[in-house]
Amino acid sequence: MTRRRPTPRPGIEDLLNGASSLADMPSITLPVADLRPAAFQPRRHFDPQALADLADSIRKQGVLQPLLVRPAPDGHEIIAGERRWRAAQQAGLTEVPVYVRDLTDEQATRAALLENLHREDLNQYEEAAATLRLVALTLGVDEDTARARMYAAARGTNTEDRDVLEQLFAAASLGSWQSFTTNKLRVLRYPEAIVQAMQAGLHYSIAAVIAAAPDAHQAELLALALGGAGYREVKARRAALEARPTPLKVDPTRVTEVGKRIGSVKWLGTLDDKAQKDLQGWLNRMPDSVRKAMNLPD
Repeated sequence: MTRRRPTPRPGIEDLLNGASSLADMPSITLPVADLRPAAFQPRRHFDPQALADLADSIRKQGVLQPLLVRPAPDGHEIIAGERRWRAAQQAGLTEVPVYVRDLTDEQATRAALLENLHREDLNQYEEAAATLRLVALTLGVDEDTARARMYAAARGTNTEDRDVLEQLFAAASLGSWQSFTTNKLRVLRYPEAIVQAMQAGLHYSIAAVIAAAPDAHQAELLALALGGAGYREVKARRAALEARPTPLKVDPTRVTEVGKRIGSVKWLGTLDDKAQKDLQGWLNRMPDSVRKAMNLPD
């Protein structure tokens, strides 16, 4: 049976129009003091050494790619190019080339997300956060809802969004939405210490090994990685730590009894509506560490 061609979602085909038309626009020069970063910028971390290297390049060659800005009450707001703006200031420049466009908040956010997503120096956490935000904007929902709908689409329980995701990721040249959902979306729920290490340069593959380890071992593994250990060494150390017997800090008899009760359809059928709702609420509040240890979905 031939698969029905998806109906294009309004807005997706025009997603890149703003960026693609910049090359046809004349640039102007504005004082660096007239510019300020936008509050919705997806980039939160700027590597000091990389910024210094860019500043050195700008001293020699100038700013090769104009910034994208929009008019603001107190000057101009940077939509794309905050890193170049910061480096230009370090290089001692007083003016930078810019493209000026009148954009709504949503248009400006989309442009900023797309520009940053195609930067090679964006770390995996920022990439995942920016991609999820772009999906949320496209679906017209908040980011938590967008995440849940992406997981549902990947499981096949939400077929309505699959075509939208395919169109969006193709239009924005973001690769496979299935691969992103399976492999990268999870980094947004990594512990803060691992996120900070990723923003400072820790490779995604090593961060994934550490995040998958029991909470009790993560600090040691992170310290090992930050000390220069590679992927194989960190993975081997995790295996060694997990091979150690863990002292029980829970009552196994009580846990077994709870498991028997919850696993009994007959027992569940004896609960009234309130008890069933309370039980479901209790399950929803399950700690992430327990959920992860049981390999339960988010």
